[in-house]
Amino acid sequence: MSRIRATILAAVLAAAAATAGAEEVVRLGNLKFAHYGAVSYIKEIAPKCGIKVEEHIFAKGPDVMQAILAGELDVGATASEAAIQGRANGAPIYVVAGFAKGGARLVARPDSNIKSVKDLKGKKVGVTRGGIHEVLLVAELAQAGLTASDQPGKDVQLVFLAFADLNQALMGKNLDAIMQSEPQSSQAINKGYGVEVMKPYDTPIGEPVRTMVMSEKFYKDRRATAARFMNCFVLATKTFIDSKQTAEKYVRESLFKNQITADDFQDAIANSPYTYDITPQHIQVTTDVMARFGTGKMRVPPLAKDWVKTDLLDDAKKSLGIK
Repeated sequence: MSRIRATILAAVLAAAAATAGAEEVVRLGNLKFAHYGAVSYIKEIAPKCGIKVEEHIFAKGPDVMQAILAGELDVGATASEAAIQGRANGAPIYVVAGFAKGGARLVARPDSNIKSVKDLKGKKVGVTRGGIHEVLLVAELAQAGLTASDQPGKDVQLVFLAFADLNQALMGKNLDAIMQSEPQSSQAINKGYGVEVMKPYDTPIGEPVRTMVMSEKFYKDRRATAARFMNCFVLATKTFIDSKQTAEKYVRESLFKNQITADDFQDAIANSPYTYDITPQHIQVTTDVMARFGTGKMRVPPLAKDWVKTDLLDDAKKSLGIK
């Protein structure tokens, strides 16, 4: 009888352990870009942090937001505009950290004679609709006194394409220039079918900071797990900042399956360095620029102070001795 009881007890404990383990799963939405590499690396070191991270890769930031809205993700990595647009339209999310800066470049065909933003007048420029790159492009064109639309009749004709298709369109000479992410813009330059016109960081936004967002439910109801995830994020980011070799190996081999070169990676990260931090001020300025130019559909532009919550980040950095 005692052996039976022992077997039952073991089964109960195993079931309890399995249930506890299930509660520690964090569902993470991410994008496939060089500067999103440290976010992807979280799943590799998650067991050290006492959690399991399930990563789901999406084509663009708004897709991550839709998955959070549908309750399919706990945490997501997006550019700021996707987070802002999501919050503006009722998504119950908080911005809890930044994870990369920059990551945008205006690249032209070598034979286009485009040397500045003003030279885009009368040209076709490719960009991904709804991304931070569209926000930056529209802001740059406005600063140069140029109008733009995907319909005829404006100074610049916008052509909306997925990130993956922009380089092909530039290489095929279907576009004169593209506002592209990393490492794709570095690839276009290194392969010779693109030249850098500028890095679009002279608008009020400055260098755009990519955002880590959490659902309010995860942030509030699973606080201990959220804290462990944030510790893991900071640890992964610190690893990539401290060890460029680890970052390059992981991004090139695991994320891109050796489809990008060492030069592509190094040039990409030089234009999109890893970071931890985000401020309400940065999110507010980005929101204001989006509202001014009508980029992103926002029911009510949100106030950054209401939904930028960096307390978990601050605690994680403090626990790891990072200022």
